[in-house]
Amino acid sequence: MKLKILLIDDEVSILETLEMFFTEKGHQVFKAETGERGFALFCEHLPDIAIIDIHLPDSNGLEILTRIQNEGHLTKVIMITAYHDMETTIQAMKSGAFDYIHKPLDVDLVEEAIQRVTSMLEAEQVKLNDLPKPKNSNPDLIVGKSEQMRKIFKTIGLACQKRTTVLIQGETGTGKEVVARVIHRNSLYKNEPFVTLDCSSVVPSLIESELFGHMEGAFTGASRTQKGKIELAGNGTLFLDEIGELAYEVQGKLLGFLQRHEYMRLGGQETLKSNCRILAATNRDLFGMVNRNEFRRDLFYRLRVVIIQLPPLRERLSDIDELVDHFLQKINLKLHSGILHVQDGVLERLKAHQWPGNVRELENVLVEAVVQTRGSVLLLDDIDTILCRYLQTEEIEGGPCSLDNMEKEHIRKTLDALNWRRTEAAQRLKISMPTLRSKIKKYNIKPSDGESYH
Repeated sequence: MKLKILLIDDEVSILETLEMFFTEKGHQVFKAETGERGFALFCEHLPDIAIIDIHLPDSNGLEILTRIQNEGHLTKVIMITAYHDMETTIQAMKSGAFDYIHKPLDVDLVEEAIQRVTSMLEAEQVKLNDLPKPKNSNPDLIVGKSEQMRKIFKTIGLACQKRTTVLIQGETGTGKEVVARVIHRNSLYKNEPFVTLDCSSVVPSLIESELFGHMEGAFTGASRTQKGKIELAGNGTLFLDEIGELAYEVQGKLLGFLQRHEYMRLGGQETLKSNCRILAATNRDLFGMVNRNEFRRDLFYRLRVVIIQLPPLRERLSDIDELVDHFLQKINLKLHSGILHVQDGVLERLKAHQWPGNVRELENVLVEAVVQTRGSVLLLDDIDTILCRYLQTEEIEGGPCSLDNMEKEHIRKTLDALNWRRTEAAQRLKISMPTLRSKIKKYNIKPSDGESYH
């Protein structure tokens, strides 16, 4: 891609070196030794890239950066400086700089920055994956068109009609609380409170008080009478998250409430009534806990009137396209960002990841990518870097992992993301084709989908 590059620096040697470097690569170069002259050239030629020194004889490079940003052109600005101070770096990135490079200039770093700019410019010209304008800012939205999700939507629709208890099961990060909120929002009691109690975040000695409330003086520190979550829920919904962590001795009291809709505050004598609906969620195997006498069998069967089993993201990878659209709209609204679409290959790379953290992990990855991007497109390289870091963290947390295994997995994921286009994979991995072929043979790497690519 032929670029128009503007150089603004008062060091003639740097201007000449960069001009020669870029001209040899076929780019058109404009150069200036002062800020005012550089800004005039910017207005005249509207370059794709501007490389600006922080300290100029007539102005501060950050001022020129701001003036360029205010013009509204999509020029990517790379700031350079001989000073390694934190505040200037932070200010440059806050002001919209695409990158920040220190002197003495490393040609490899400059070329790497230019390649990133080129990828961004090329991606911004591709509109194949354009996102629609935000049409729903509701965070409690379940996204998916896979067969598993369509069945879940039907079950949710049926569960909304009755005030029965619902047990929502699924791995961490699959969206259990979102499902609970959707059930509540579509019920006849949607205008009543929706109250949440995370059973794993309250110490066992206080869980009974949190659930049923307590009277003044009921225990040390109980300086006043306090309502419990059941009372606060009123005629609405009480969502008990991580129900598998509920203390065994409190399980019997919860069962009594579910049977009679009556309870007493801790330390109280008065019997109180409540019509609140109980929705419970867990990432644990409650049936297995019942068999190990870790969870009451009678409470388990009382909770499982309706069961919603949420699949892990790795079992519904076809939903990733729609999930990415949804999360980017949500992130754009929340962070006031302007990500329009993702670069070709990003969706394939996301589908090659195992997603142990499920939908929540996908959202976190996209938030990190949006924060780091300096344009309107999420680049494949940025997504790949983030996912590789997640992979390394998972392996460290999961136990020792050899360098060979890490290299094998990284090469396999890269090949899968590029549909086993080996030439492109070798370029992305920055190794030669013979080296790639050698490593594929060494590690016996095969496509994840079982297909054969030649």
